[in-house]
Parts: sequence; structure tokens; C-alpha cells
Amino acid sequence: MKNRLMLLAITVLAVLPVSAQMVQGIDEIAPFIEGLAAVRKGGEWGFIDEEGKLVIDFSDDVYWNPSQDNAIALGAPYPMFNEGLCAITQKVEDGVPVFGFMDKTGAVVFPPQFLNVTPFKDGYATAVFVDKTFKGENEFKLKIYEYKFFDVLISSNGEIAEYFGKRDHIQMTVKRYKVPTIGAKMLNAQLVATHKPDQGWAIQQLQTKN
Repeated sequence: MKNRLMLLAITVLAVLPVSAQMVQGIDEIAPFIEGLAAVRKGGEWGFIDEEGKLVIDFSDDVYWNPSQDNAIALGAPYPMFNEGLCAITQKVEDGVPVFGFMDKTGAVVFPPQFLNVTPFKDGYATAVFVDKTFKGENEFKLKIYEYKFFDVLISSNGEIAEYFGKRDHIQMTVKRYKVPTIGAKMLNAQLVATHKPDQGWAIQQLQTKN
């Protein structure tokens, strides 16, 4: 009788599905969005697919915003993909954060070059672009850069589709820096609103083609 029970137990275990542990030691798991879920180990994030496989390795440049600062258009408590793109970030020499995007393979579509950006919608997003040019070194061997700022329209294929206007009065030292508001916003697939100081908002048609 005992042998029969043992044989029965072995048979039952053989037909039960086995749960394979593919990713271990995770500190936080975000909801699935567009087929991927962000997972955190310490200060690094990666992404798993719906089979539990780690498809984007852990990295400290994946953007998330635990404070959910409303000044940053991409504010969210965990990384996420929106229309196939997820924000990444790095800091320039003075400690100011800049943002870019990677795709679902982890490949960089936009290198970090934006001071603020909206989520993508209908293939486009608006952003504050910083054009950084190295000018040389000063007498103390410190690098000197020239910065130019623009409100822009960016497309999900990795291109700046349109420049809306030059921005001024953005300080690129961390002690004086404030995240700039975005002076352009999509109204629909054909219309965008742009803002100029002392002139308010103006509505214009987009010249891009989806």
C-alpha cells in the first residue's frame, strides 16, 4: 500500500507544471504595459516579458521618478513603455539630467539630449532639446560648453521632426537648474500649440506626415 501511495505521488508530481525561477532577488515589480513589466534590483531597472524572461538587462540609466514630480512630463513611479519607447537618462557634466529613449530591444533610439519630454502619442512627442557644443577649456582646465535650447517635435523613429522656437534663460548648473516647462504640446494628430513669453499660446498645423 505504501509503495502504491509513493508511486501515485511521484506520478502526480510528474504531471504538475514546474515553476522555473528566471529572475531572482527583485526588489520591485511594476505592472505589465505594452507586454513588458519593469523590475528593479537596488537602483537598477530591467524588463521582463509575459513569460517572465528578462528581455532588457538591469541598468541605472532607465528613467523612473519615485517622487512623481509633476514638472517632469514623464513623471512615473516606475519605468514604462509608451508606443514602444521607454525613457532613459544620464547627467551632463554639471549634474543636470537629460533624457532620451530606448526601444523594446534595449537599443537607444534617442540618445539623452532632452531636458523635458511628453509621452509619445500617435507617433510624436514634444520636448525641450538642448544642443551642446564643446568650446574648449578655461585656465583651470575645466571644459566649457555652449548650450542652445529649442522646443521641438520628435518622432518615434528617432528624428527631430520640427523645431518650434528657441528657448532662453535655462541655467545648466545643478544649483540653479529647474526643469523647463515644454513650450509646445500636441492637440491632435494635425495640430500643435506653441507658447512664447508675453505672447501666450498659438495654434498651428503640423507639416509632418504620419
